[in-house]
Amino acid sequence: MVWGCITDFFTYETTKSVVVKSWSVGIINRIVQLLIIVYFAGWVFLHEKAYQTTDTGIESSVMTKVKGFGYQNGLVMDVADYVSPPQGASVFCIITKLIVTENQFQGKCKQPGKYYDCNSNQECDMQLGSILANGVITGRCLSSNNKTGSCEIKGWCPSEDDTIKVVPMLEVENFTIFIKNSVRFPLFNVTRGNFPSTMNSSQIKKCNYDPVQSPFCPIFRVGDVLKYTGQTVGDIAEKGGEIGINIQWICNLDVDVENCVPNYAFTRLDAPFAKNYVSKGYNFRFAKYFKTVNGTEFRTLHKAFAIRFDVMVTGKAGKFDTIPTLINLVAAFTSIGLGTVLCDIILLNFLKGADQYKAKKFEEVSSNQVDGASAAQSPGSQLSLKPGIKSSYDSGAHSLDICDQAM
Repeated sequence: MVWGCITDFFTYETTKSVVVKSWSVGIINRIVQLLIIVYFAGWVFLHEKAYQTTDTGIESSVMTKVKGFGYQNGLVMDVADYVSPPQGASVFCIITKLIVTENQFQGKCKQPGKYYDCNSNQECDMQLGSILANGVITGRCLSSNNKTGSCEIKGWCPSEDDTIKVVPMLEVENFTIFIKNSVRFPLFNVTRGNFPSTMNSSQIKKCNYDPVQSPFCPIFRVGDVLKYTGQTVGDIAEKGGEIGINIQWICNLDVDVENCVPNYAFTRLDAPFAKNYVSKGYNFRFAKYFKTVNGTEFRTLHKAFAIRFDVMVTGKAGKFDTIPTLINLVAAFTSIGLGTVLCDIILLNFLKGADQYKAKKFEEVSSNQVDGASAAQSPGSQLSLKPGIKSSYDSGAHSLDICDQAM
């Protein structure tokens, strides 16, 4: 057995050509080859541009500005009132509703909310260490006239009551967002901006982004952005939400670089939580601090419900390169051979003449057989072939006609 393994290891296999004249197998072979050629030519080379070197490590900067006026709590709100943070970064918020708690001083007061209702101090002791209150629970129940009271907290008083009704600022629909974006593809040293350099200030002030009419205008109306995501101001202003603005750069640098332009897409990022009862929308708190004449500090607390905008930039640039072209051409020519593999599987397993095809395709030749055949034949003659097998004189391939197979 060991000697057999050794002799099997030191063997050599060479390709033997067998021409099978069968319409069905021939059609399958050509169809498979055609599909492979169409796949590589249409998808790999034309659609995916596999002949190019690509650069996805883009360098990008985003600057934003918001403009518009609205009303909240009877006051006119401008950009300084409703935009946070004010630096004009790629992530910013437009406040749509404010719950204001004025003149808060450090002290002790009751905690509003049914969750903190109490009739005795023992009930408040159960709330000690709670992080959901607006201050530190003291364990004391504040009640009068034997009515249901509220647990006492130590912190900023009076405590915030966020259950009050406030009309949201619906004028946000007409606010505009100016987005200035520049990208650089370091591999090709190409830099582009999101609006044409020929566009002047008067043109920018008059335009509004439209995917058909003004696809390169950098000014976006908030109501239109929400419409592109399937939302309305009435849906999102009450509780807030998160909107994504994606600037996508897909550039083919084999053509004029002026064709390297941005494409905009819009989506609601918090869509999975839009219908939740818990943690719905988007809100945050901030405070403005003051001091009295005698130096005592107090503050005005704001709970803000806002639309948060995330401007995201993605991109890819490609340019012709010899190396990926050659690699994919070799892969294409190699893959054409899959047609031969498939046809061999059909011939060896599914056709009636499978045994005859196996006999023609696989043949063992030992050194003794070669020596004996060489001694028996005259110089220049071919090895003897079995009757019924034709010899191809141009390539040494055996031709197996369909009539030779047992059907």
